[in-house]
Amino acid sequence: MTVGPRVLLVEDDSSLAAMLSELLSGEGYAVVLAQDGQRALHEGLSQEFDVLLMDRGLPAIEGLDVLERLRDRGVDAPALILSALSNPADRVEGLDRGAEDYLGKPFDVDELLARLRSLLRRHPTRAGAVRVPGGMLDIDGRTVTSATGTVIVLSERESELLAQLARSPRQIFTREGLVSAVFPDADDDGVVDTYVHYLRKKLGRSSVLTVRGVGYRLGEIR
Repeated sequence: MTVGPRVLLVEDDSSLAAMLSELLSGEGYAVVLAQDGQRALHEGLSQEFDVLLMDRGLPAIEGLDVLERLRDRGVDAPALILSALSNPADRVEGLDRGAEDYLGKPFDVDELLARLRSLLRRHPTRAGAVRVPGGMLDIDGRTVTSATGTVIVLSERESELLAQLARSPRQIFTREGLVSAVFPDADDDGVVDTYVHYLRKKLGRSSVLTVRGVGYRLGEIR
């Protein structure tokens, strides 16, 4: 079965680690948790990840030291540092030592999720699958695979529209915004309604939800 983007979550605070694990899993990520630097180094070198979400103040090995060692060994997954060390000098150090982004604690959950999505968009080869109602969307393959292994084939535009909704599952998209992102050559926004109809016919009516007076959003993922 296809899985969602794989994230290595490196956080030694047990309560925060549990919250982040639940949050990321709910957003379709496959989460591997490491709660000290040594474990993070082991997981990072023994498995492939689409994105790294790392604290700095870790037992055994400091977070940026872990990241530098991973980079030295050829691990190029984009990294977001999530740390209470968040003054400008700390941020500069993090970016200079291999991180693509840096977010201070405390943080806003929606901003964290947006930054992770941004990292995956900037590294498109690492964003090939995303969770959708009923299964996993393989963006490049234009298929949705259910938990039972059933494969549903989508057209190019159907796949692009579903991927646009799925990358921001909490966001409500206007028709105009979807036209701009998915159908830039369309003459009017009626094309969005047409392709939403196609997706619902293939994936079920609840796969894409109508928000009256606004537009559409991804259906609930169970």
